[in-house]
Amino acid sequence: MSESPDTTTVLITGANKGLGHETARRLGELGWRVFLGARDETRGREAAGKLAAGGADVTFVPLDITSDESVADAVRIVGEHAGHLDVLVNNAGVTGELIGPEQTLPQHLIPVFRVNVFGSVRVTHAFLPLLRAGHDPRVVMVSSSAGSMGVTTDGERKDVFPQLMYPGSKAALNMITVQYAKAIPEIRFNLADPGFTATDLNGHRGSQTVTEGTDAIVELATTSPGQTAQYRDRAGVLPW
Repeated sequence: MSESPDTTTVLITGANKGLGHETARRLGELGWRVFLGARDETRGREAAGKLAAGGADVTFVPLDITSDESVADAVRIVGEHAGHLDVLVNNAGVTGELIGPEQTLPQHLIPVFRVNVFGSVRVTHAFLPLLRAGHDPRVVMVSSSAGSMGVTTDGERKDVFPQLMYPGSKAALNMITVQYAKAIPEIRFNLADPGFTATDLNGHRGSQTVTEGTDAIVELATTSPGQTAQYRDRAGVLPW
């Protein structure tokens, strides 16, 4: 079944909960066609069902971003349903073990980079053909100010626990996104920092609601036309 070319389509990874689910809800309320990606099929279908019950045009897409086969299947599903993709939100991410640099070994970094960096590259690469078929195609990478050299070297900032895995992966994602933006000008690539948002990644200790945490994601997803290679949170531009 082919979607109308006037319908804005979006795929969101890791969208069965937290920031991804709230992004799906907000974009669904705008009348977008939402492809809700999630690794866990039961939770993914439940999340999609809740949004559909609220009136959203949503399709569940089984999606494990660490698997070539799963990502290829996701491309096929989106292609069969819509034939194009206007917006890709690479939201799925993990934090890794909360240990300091002194205790960190390569095996601690690998699973975090596998999801946060390699997974985002895998999904982005696979969906490039459908994005090129979309209207003003754009990719939103969900990053963090923990990956900002400017923020993390600010002597006034005392709230960041020094570790290698999560900040390192987000710094890598930032650079990769800039390189995409430089190399593929027909697609816009931007980075959103949700800020310290209450999700299960931080034990729901964050000071922001998930709605506040998705402000930058939704802004970058919905701004059309717009810029590329931006790095921002809900308050504005972040230092690299």
